[in-house]
Amino acid sequence: MKCVAAQHGNIVLRELEEPQLLPGHILIRTEYSAISPGTELSMLRRSGETPVELGYSAVGIVTRTGVDVRGLEPGQRVACYGAPYVRHAETLAVPANLAAPVPDHVRPEEAAFAGLGAIAIHALRTADLRFGESVVVVGLGILGNLTAQIASASAFRTAGLDLDEGRAERLRAGGIEAFAGAEDLEAQLARVTGGLGADSVLLCVGGDGGPLIDRAFGWLRDRGSVVLVGDVSANFSRGRMFGKEARVLISRAGGPGRYDPMYERDNRDYPIGYVRWTEGRNTAEYIRLLAEGRISVAPLLTALPFAQAAEAYESFRGSEPALGVLLRYGAD
Repeated sequence: MKCVAAQHGNIVLRELEEPQLLPGHILIRTEYSAISPGTELSMLRRSGETPVELGYSAVGIVTRTGVDVRGLEPGQRVACYGAPYVRHAETLAVPANLAAPVPDHVRPEEAAFAGLGAIAIHALRTADLRFGESVVVVGLGILGNLTAQIASASAFRTAGLDLDEGRAERLRAGGIEAFAGAEDLEAQLARVTGGLGADSVLLCVGGDGGPLIDRAFGWLRDRGSVVLVGDVSANFSRGRMFGKEARVLISRAGGPGRYDPMYERDNRDYPIGYVRWTEGRNTAEYIRLLAEGRISVAPLLTALPFAQAAEAYESFRGSEPALGVLLRYGAD
């Protein structure tokens, strides 16, 4: 089978052996895999002699199930999340904990973004918002757009912010307030937050976070929080933080279980009474939101054949970069 990798700053297709089916795992014939531009473009830029496999979010059809797998059957469509099990590859071997059934009426293209959906959901859980509270989502790429949609679907007062008017307009098209510039947000902040300031600001951006975090402190209510979701540095003013007694938090991937080999490789779920929301349950929750029509990423998506992976990554560059890009598997 083939998979996508980064080598010397270029996208290459590698030939690999079919993955083994372990107990508690399932084999999946990939239909679509989603590119996460923030993570994957960074890996592409840093790549050297050793090929680095890319991708962590996909959808496909179960072909075989391992020993002790329950609730999943061959022929069933599932969304899945989590490298190294999930990647841009024709066949995937994935722990059942990291897969969620996809109802027939949900478009597989949208389901393929389950990994980013789980990350967005976990970021909002990290912010620990309550019904009716307010959130500002900064950075309206595919992750930020999803985060804002899920926040709004959860009945939080939601506003998006991006320097790109086109990205802001795409969020507005879904009925969510969005601003193209901090000054515009600040002029409307009292109205958007009910006059109190934001309960939380989620930074779905990368790069130098110092100036942005310092400015975000000014948007918060007293004792509000700033959550680092993207690959952003955490340099900020202690004085500004102290002035609000603000919390600066970091949201790690899709939730509890991520990077735990017993949860992932060994497929040992956490007891729900102790860990209510795992990365697997967050993945399933993203699919539920799609199934109920509460969110949609279909207008944001572009799909290219798997063989055109290099062109897919190139689409994020230029004057009008793509927002949500998928690799499509099978005959073209």
